Amino acid sequence: MKNRLETTLCGVKMKNPVIAASGTFGFGDAYAAYFDAARLGGIAGKGLTLNGSLGNKGVRVWETPAGMLNSIGLENPGVRHFAETECHRMRALGTAVICNLGGHSEADYIEGGRLLNDADMDILELNISCPNLKAGGMAFGMRAETAADITAKVKAVTHFPLFVKLTPNAGDIVCVARACEDAGADGLSLVNTFLGMAVDIQQRRAVFDNVYAGLSGPAIQPIALRMVHQVCKAVRVPVMGMGGICDWQSALAFLMAGASAVQVGAATFANPMAMCEIIEGLQRYCESEGLSNIGAIRGCL
Repeated sequence: MKNRLETTLCGVKMKNPVIAASGTFGFGDAYAAYFDAARLGGIAGKGLTLNGSLGNKGVRVWETPAGMLNSIGLENPGVRHFAETECHRMRALGTAVICNLGGHSEADYIEGGRLLNDADMDILELNISCPNLKAGGMAFGMRAETAADITAKVKAVTHFPLFVKLTPNAGDIVCVARACEDAGADGLSLVNTFLGMAVDIQQRRAVFDNVYAGLSGPAIQPIALRMVHQVCKAVRVPVMGMGGICDWQSALAFLMAGASAVQVGAATFANPMAMCEIIEGLQRYCESEGLSNIGAIRGCL
């Protein structure tokens, strides 16, 4: 069967445009019992910080209608461990390796980007949008000026294609996207989770120790889709779209909105085979529509 889903992102060839989203698939081996990760277009590894982190204390995950809240806090083994160990394990899986880099400070981001030059990977995804860090994280992505500044500084030290992951909580995500592009970003990833909250009415307290947490899942899909469409219309660099994608139809909608690839996260928790089903559905769609490649419908809206 002809593969009609082959996709290229900044020179990185992938079997298809479906990527496991950071923080939902570990470093690629979490779902080995369900399917071969080589079926995926790529894997965005667990978000890294320079020196690693134990993550947040207290409740970390809370189910919501059509979604979930999480306050993991970037629990991770650190940049050096990834470069020495995890990246090689990911490479052996036979799919594109995307490294997600977070940080608590400008210095953390710059040093992390520099150290990752020694890693066996394909794309660096700069996470300036994590809502679950007490310092850094989303703060860098809320304003165009700070987003552009950190983008330029990390771009100057990395030799990998740089995708910047944007927060939907910014006042003007299109303005932030343009600023990152102007600062040298090779691509953009959006959206990260929306800031939300849960209350334990029995205990009369906020569920999460940090009070607020990140909302993901199908509940955010229409808003995420709108933001991806707006950004794709405003920039020239490729976009990895995400936010509530749970089936091939929603993945197709993001591609039609202009995304070059899609990342799938929360859906995998509910259905471990979700990404495989999305890939199969997109392949069938191309065949039924007589498309030689899925890229033919990109940005058709």
